[in-house]
Amino acid sequence: MYLSAVSTCAKNFGRGKHKGIALALPIAAFGLSGMWQSQIGEHLLLEKRPDGRKGTVDVYRYFLFLGCLLLIVGLIGVFALKVVDEDEMIDEAVDELERSGLLEDSDFFHRTSGHGYGTIQDGEQQPVEEGEQELHEEEERRKKTWLLNSETRRFLSDHTMWWLAAGFFLVTGPGEAFINNLGTILDTLHPPSVSDEDTLTSPATHVSIVAITSTLARILTGSLTDLLAPTSTAHQHRRGPESMANSMASLPEAHTPQSPKSFTMSRVTFLLGFSLLLSIGQVVLASGMVQGHDDRFWLVSGLIGAGYGAIFSLTPIIVSVVWGVENFGTNWGIVATVPAAGATVWGLIYSGVYQWAAERETSMLPEKGSGGANADVLCHGRLCYAPTFWGMAVSVWVACGFWIWAWKGRGGWSRRGIAV
Repeated sequence: MYLSAVSTCAKNFGRGKHKGIALALPIAAFGLSGMWQSQIGEHLLLEKRPDGRKGTVDVYRYFLFLGCLLLIVGLIGVFALKVVDEDEMIDEAVDELERSGLLEDSDFFHRTSGHGYGTIQDGEQQPVEEGEQELHEEEERRKKTWLLNSETRRFLSDHTMWWLAAGFFLVTGPGEAFINNLGTILDTLHPPSVSDEDTLTSPATHVSIVAITSTLARILTGSLTDLLAPTSTAHQHRRGPESMANSMASLPEAHTPQSPKSFTMSRVTFLLGFSLLLSIGQVVLASGMVQGHDDRFWLVSGLIGAGYGAIFSLTPIIVSVVWGVENFGTNWGIVATVPAAGATVWGLIYSGVYQWAAERETSMLPEKGSGGANADVLCHGRLCYAPTFWGMAVSVWVACGFWIWAWKGRGGWSRRGIAV
């Protein structure tokens, strides 16, 4: 459902000058959902303790709430999401491929060149028989399938795509693992003798902080990159410098380059900056600055939330700029699968370190667990999480190196004349 919404916005608005904010808004809404949904679980869908006090979240009722919500929103999307003038977009993409010379060896090109790709030239309105109309529609479907398959092959064969996806894996994995383990991280900040009522914060509060900062960062980066990013030419990803220069005169007026901006900042620069911001949050946590001071934990949640949100906004924008919007759903869908793998890897690393620290603590204090307000907490102290978050920070720095190589390295976007 998330990919459907973002892909629809990319195809409808991704070729305009406001592509950043057009993609940032649905992605921001995706992040903002965590805020209000966590608050519903925290305040409305709770179990009742025998003494009448509020307990933990009622998992059954909460998942029932999420299931009904997703069903309703999904049904709305079935009828509300629509790509406008998709046939025209496909025709323009095929025309660009023809001008670039990439269709000369295509079997589909030779079969359909005599039919003008099934289009009517010069806006003529020609009557068509029912059989011819069906043939035309079938040709349009074949053309779309051929184009999207061709775009997918080109996307997967581009080495910069793999550097981009690898960096995305190394950054979003730690971000996802932090969000997934917020509760256990907060429990490690105090000894078990401190009860939940005596702490100054809760997991739901920090889920909300992550959601708010993530949402603001997505909207901010989408807006700023529209204003500051270098101006790109239409479908620049398909053409080399020579063919681009030769075909500029044939581009429609709407696709001609805009006047140069007085000051520009690449989207990759924003991507690197917010990634470093995320790593600062990880370093603050790993250094022990918040150990015993849960009132400072908002700094960690805010920095990681802002960096995580900006990266999730900027990466699909870069995908749409470098590889176009015609096959955006598939292209971004491929890249968007890596956070799940990253979260799994870093979740296992975090749980392994946590278990090791808990066993070490138990061996040193055999009497542990005999009492206390939070005696069920397995581990507490900086050792439970510090090694993991130092590793996460290094992972983010390595990702920044991958992105710089995809941008400025051999065969990178900058050397190919792609204004990212």
